[in-house]
Amino acid sequence: MLKFTKHHTDPASKARSGTIETAHGNIETPIFMPVGTVGTVKGIHQAELKDEINAQIILGNTYHLFLRPKTDILQKAGGLHKFIGWDRPILTDSGGYQVYSLAARRKIKEEGVTFASHIDGSKQFFSPETAIDIQREIGGDIIMAFDECTPYPCEYSYVRKSLDMTHRWLKRCIKHHKANGGLYGYDQNFFPIVQGSTYKDLRVESAKFIADQDCVGNAIGGLSVGEPAPELYEMTDIVTDHLPKDKPRYLMGVGTPANILECIALGIDMFDCVLPSRNARHGLIYTAEGFYNAKNAKWKEDFSPIDEHGACSTSRNHTKAYLRHLFQAKELLGPQLATLNNLSFYLWLVGEARKHIAAGDFTPWKNEMVVKLARRL
Repeated sequence: MLKFTKHHTDPASKARSGTIETAHGNIETPIFMPVGTVGTVKGIHQAELKDEINAQIILGNTYHLFLRPKTDILQKAGGLHKFIGWDRPILTDSGGYQVYSLAARRKIKEEGVTFASHIDGSKQFFSPETAIDIQREIGGDIIMAFDECTPYPCEYSYVRKSLDMTHRWLKRCIKHHKANGGLYGYDQNFFPIVQGSTYKDLRVESAKFIADQDCVGNAIGGLSVGEPAPELYEMTDIVTDHLPKDKPRYLMGVGTPANILECIALGIDMFDCVLPSRNARHGLIYTAEGFYNAKNAKWKEDFSPIDEHGACSTSRNHTKAYLRHLFQAKELLGPQLATLNNLSFYLWLVGEARKHIAAGDFTPWKNEMVVKLARRL
């Protein structure tokens, strides 16, 4: 089963570094996990994920993989790892976020959620039990509880009702997970999810309830859905005070580089977000000195590297002028190079965080970096 070992803690914050051990390899934390929604991190192939940016773990999306290519195909292939040619850890979400994002296409009941496929409009149904079964068939090393992610803003009465149902669903997930082992000869490790929107009492209640389940790791959901950054940090801070210190904590769907550093300081170990890859496809480039739009005319004759201090060779060996040209010419290589740069930067950032936590100077380094990251170059 998953094992988490803490190595270092920061004296001025709740930041910590550690190692998560899984059947498909170890994960050094804090870690950022590139999002591979439908069995691919858009724009780059698995060899680049491993050799160029050294991604230690990637995500798969239960809802999307269930609809296409369908889990019977994945089972015949021997699971998602073999289907996509990836031998490192995979985390799968449960489809709960799609309950949130498909508000116009779904109906929530105690039994589960009925929704219309975004592909062909066909009627589909997810319950806590089916969400676990689908993730078993996908074969993730870490699998998530089926929950409801409430929107922001949201009335207290709705969040109260939703949270109670999410906790009941969690009990069903745990029971079903314990009754059914993994399909491919290795452990699948189950994480419950703290909800409660931006209401302090509900967040504390949910964190305590999740901690009492004694699972191998825990997640925090329902944030980074439109709330101001101070509320994101406040809720995260409250929740990490009540989650076990000896188990990994995963903050779902977060976020910007500054969000990640601030939340590492609040005790978070694992992050995922589509921002670095999605924004790359629109020309937004992240660097340690700030961010810039690769499409802007100011880079037309700038023959300096995309990021001269970049963590991957792509960032150092290609120029801003060339990247701008690729976007202007609508060449596929433009978004590919931008994606490699951004993901390698995110992984560099959490790697530097690990180093500074070990050195005992994470907080001053973090405070300096947050200022730099906000600069528009």
